[in-house]
Amino acid sequence: MVSIIAVFLVACLQTLSAQQAYAVDKNIPHLRQQGAATQLIVDGKPFLMLGGELGNSTASDMTYMKPVWPVLSAMNLNTLLAPVYWEFIEPEEGKYDFTLVDSLLSNALRHRMRLVLLWFGTWKNSMSCYVPLWIKKDYNRFPRARDNNNKSLEILTAFSEENLQADILAFSALMKHIREVDKAHTVIMVQVENEVGMIPVASDFCKSANEAFIQPVPQELIRYLQQKKDSLQPEIKDRWAQRGFQTSGSWEDVFGISLATDEIFMAWHYAVYVNRIAAAGKHEYPLPMFVNAALNRPGAKPGQYPSGGPLPHLMDIWKAGAPSIDFLAPDIYFGDVARWCNLYHRPGNLLFIPEIMRGTNNAAYVFYSIGRHNAIGFSPFSIESTECPEEDRLTAAYELLTQFSPLILEHQGRSTMAGILLNKTDPFQTLELDGYRFNFSFEPLDRYAFKGNLTDSAFATGGIIISVAPDEFIVAGSGIIVTFESALADNMNVGIGSIDEGRFEKGKWIPGSRLNGDQSHQGRHMRLPNNRFSIQRVKLYRYQ
Repeated sequence: MVSIIAVFLVACLQTLSAQQAYAVDKNIPHLRQQGAATQLIVDGKPFLMLGGELGNSTASDMTYMKPVWPVLSAMNLNTLLAPVYWEFIEPEEGKYDFTLVDSLLSNALRHRMRLVLLWFGTWKNSMSCYVPLWIKKDYNRFPRARDNNNKSLEILTAFSEENLQADILAFSALMKHIREVDKAHTVIMVQVENEVGMIPVASDFCKSANEAFIQPVPQELIRYLQQKKDSLQPEIKDRWAQRGFQTSGSWEDVFGISLATDEIFMAWHYAVYVNRIAAAGKHEYPLPMFVNAALNRPGAKPGQYPSGGPLPHLMDIWKAGAPSIDFLAPDIYFGDVARWCNLYHRPGNLLFIPEIMRGTNNAAYVFYSIGRHNAIGFSPFSIESTECPEEDRLTAAYELLTQFSPLILEHQGRSTMAGILLNKTDPFQTLELDGYRFNFSFEPLDRYAFKGNLTDSAFATGGIIISVAPDEFIVAGSGIIVTFESALADNMNVGIGSIDEGRFEKGKWIPGSRLNGDQSHQGRHMRLPNNRFSIQRVKLYRYQ
């Protein structure tokens, strides 16, 4: 097995080479800090991804894709997340075919859409289903992971240099091809592998994995834990603390005997494996790269979900083992969306939602994730399966966000913007911005105003508020009622000077109707109705 030190030296050299390439072409999409936010820069300007991800098989056939493109355009997408399949890229060892990739590039360019490519390489949803058949059949050269009964699985092991090198060669060829043919920078990011994780057991039990498990914990990880000791996630810090913060010894010496230790062990080796693929790809073309996580259900034990992946409780392990990965991202299919956003939007990790279950509430979630968490993008899964896209709430939400994305991007990371998410269970939210207190409440649903089952108690509404001038705010979204108070110790009342509903055209605010009458309950509140999406500009004043 290649030493961990050698792996990190190679990664550093490849990263340096990537930085030199970036110095040659500063138009290559990249990440850049703005205040407290990290933004995606495309063609020299911040870019907000209003996206959707294709179903797994859709991009495998160009004919099938032909009618999909107009649907995506009709839904106001500016970014498509599309799989790239190793088995099609390299049907024979060392012979590459980029026909499907080139079709994606040409059609995306024609429809004025950007691409995020999803590398379905060694793993896709834990399994190795998209590796070429010549790899699948040669299981002696390309060994499998094994369970605790020594049964081989349909999963290539992460403890094989042969497996890793095969993936590195194919992924590097892909990135080189994109660099050579994509002069318009249509591809703006790449996901490396898909939902990595071990299942149905918490750890790989192949011979090489068993040998690695009794070896000392790599000093690279120990140094990271020591440097980040005060800010480590509790799941990692507590296990380490129970062993007296040991700085040497086997995995069980340092983290104890448990399924959690098995998962930490796998997380490190998955991270190192994926990092080497990403570093090699960036050596060819240094686009931003991320990994996504299949989230764990509450109460599930390691092995009952794809274990060892870039999950919230394992972020420190992945950050230590995969420095060439720019950020970790959640695939959200259950549970509290706001909670997952909070877990992934943390110091050192920006928020991007590459997959989320399709549904009515996505129109609220996209406003919340962008406004509250400075998300760089949002992407429901199997977007091409949307029925009646012209009537879908996400279509309307994306149209509104397209209008004022320049304003959003201007205010990201500057403490002048916030996101709102409400439903019948949590119908109120209060926040303070520029000396005012804003009280948001969930607007009761009007079942006759909009097609669809909006009487569901789980139905959510959301919006974004931005401070644009002294005493002036833009509020955009749907299904929200807003009242105003002073956040200062001045005992002043707050009144509504005016509310204008309008739109943005080429970044310029165009006011429309003045809503100072019935629409604002004669100056008592601001109302964004739930049956449509609205942008409103309010001017406040103080009085006694």
